[in-house]
Amino acid sequence: MADTSARTGVHEICDRFVDDFAAAHPVAATELGITGYEDQLTDYSPEGHAARAALAKRALRAIGETEPADESERAAKAVFTERVGLDVELHEAGLDLAQLNVIASPVQELRMAFDLMPTETAEQWSVINARLAKVPDALDGLRASFLAAADAGQVAALRQIAKVAEQAEEWAGLNGGEGFFRRFVAGANGVPESLRAELDKSAHGAQQAYAELAGFLRAELAPKAPSKDAVGVDVYRLWSRYFTGAALDLREAYEWGWEEFSRLETEMREVADRIKPGAPFAEVAAALDADERYQVRGQQALAAWMQELSDAALQSLRDKHFDIPDRVMALECKIAPPGGTVGAYYTGPSEDFTRPGRMWWSVPADREVFPTWREVSTVYHEGVPGHHLQIATAVHQSGTLNKFQRMLSFTSGHGEGWALYAERLMQDLGFLADDGNLLGMLDSQLFRAARVIVDLGMHLELEIPAGTGFHEGERWTPELGLEFMLTRTITDADHVHDEIDRYLGWPGQAPSYKLGERLWLAAREDARRRQGESFDIKDFHTRALRLGGMGLDTLREQLADLP
Repeated sequence: MADTSARTGVHEICDRFVDDFAAAHPVAATELGITGYEDQLTDYSPEGHAARAALAKRALRAIGETEPADESERAAKAVFTERVGLDVELHEAGLDLAQLNVIASPVQELRMAFDLMPTETAEQWSVINARLAKVPDALDGLRASFLAAADAGQVAALRQIAKVAEQAEEWAGLNGGEGFFRRFVAGANGVPESLRAELDKSAHGAQQAYAELAGFLRAELAPKAPSKDAVGVDVYRLWSRYFTGAALDLREAYEWGWEEFSRLETEMREVADRIKPGAPFAEVAAALDADERYQVRGQQALAAWMQELSDAALQSLRDKHFDIPDRVMALECKIAPPGGTVGAYYTGPSEDFTRPGRMWWSVPADREVFPTWREVSTVYHEGVPGHHLQIATAVHQSGTLNKFQRMLSFTSGHGEGWALYAERLMQDLGFLADDGNLLGMLDSQLFRAARVIVDLGMHLELEIPAGTGFHEGERWTPELGLEFMLTRTITDADHVHDEIDRYLGWPGQAPSYKLGERLWLAAREDARRRQGESFDIKDFHTRALRLGGMGLDTLREQLADLP
């Protein structure tokens, strides 16, 4: 493993920024697997946001004044400048202080940090207790930021505030359950009684703080919130650049989304007719849901099914289709704690791989039967060859990439685009020969195409074009978005309701999947044309993944430079 401490110039600036950022954002440090800050929490106050923005600006100035020493530094400079520059733009627009949504804002990331902490020893539980005790202060800082943003005219939409208040109440144990933190510390077995008492006290304080946050959101922030969900073109364009790393033609993306949706509907029709000829998609889905061949029962059985499928993919793809190092072969599959939005997500390994990559599945607490035909491609998306292979491969490149490239440069268009590309790739490689599982993958693709349409449509209040067979000539609203997703896809209804809330609170993120996949496909075909008969897809994938994360415009340039 290369010694990054000896690096100078661009790489040194990037490495130092990651170290400084981890110290300024302990919750993110835990997510990234950077140790040393587990007993601390992030300062979410206006002063904390300002300090992190100042750190970013200093690093941008330093890297702007530094001439790259070689091609690797040139690429690193482009990645850093684009990514960190957008963080600064978001701060200067006041959007970081106001950030509140149902899936990926400080309210959730603070709670989820505890999912990633080791819990095997009394010493580790003592560290957890120190962090738990700081939850009330962290949430106090968050409330101060929400109020400061509101004074500047930046408030999340009422829908997001109400939904996040519900999440906070769930984690606080106000909905009849035990609450996340009390349930979490109940797993501290074999610790001294004195520590047990401290953990119980800290858990109670954390839950009380989340209960107070819920009350604040409903009583103080909600009256200041707009009822309109659409953010408009200026805010949307900024978030779109953040999530894709590209300056998109939003109108072209919307029109392409409709074309892609129509193409996938046709492909799905062919597969559905092989399962149940002539039946509507919803009827075919219901038949597959009821088929015991595609069912697992119980949450632990779901976790075991995920693990088995994930392990099989790793073993089957290694060496033959991908170069997968030993350390990347570890991927844990877990059921997420209740209270979050429904769906699967991935958390990456720590820098030294002592914490493996993990696939989490958040499911309704009362559900016991899980149809697998919908989710085979989801396992490939979150695991291998999707997020786990991509992210863990980058983390593993300590000899060629700096810390920022390995750990902090994830961009949704790049990462989610690759994961969606990976789903289709598994069909190409013969892993989706079963028509039920294939239909599930195609619905996943159709669903992501629908996201392009609905996300852009709702936030920009675009007109629904003629020939689509859906409220032609009307302008998109959240109600029409929900109707479209429920009637024109066969995605689980519980998931769809959560998804609409997600799009409305996370503008520009949902289209990044399909738009990113489009670029990956185009880059592959461009490489195939350049290389002719010498093109080797395994070599293309290996070299592309070893570049690390970046925005789509930067990715396009980097892939075009591959010989």
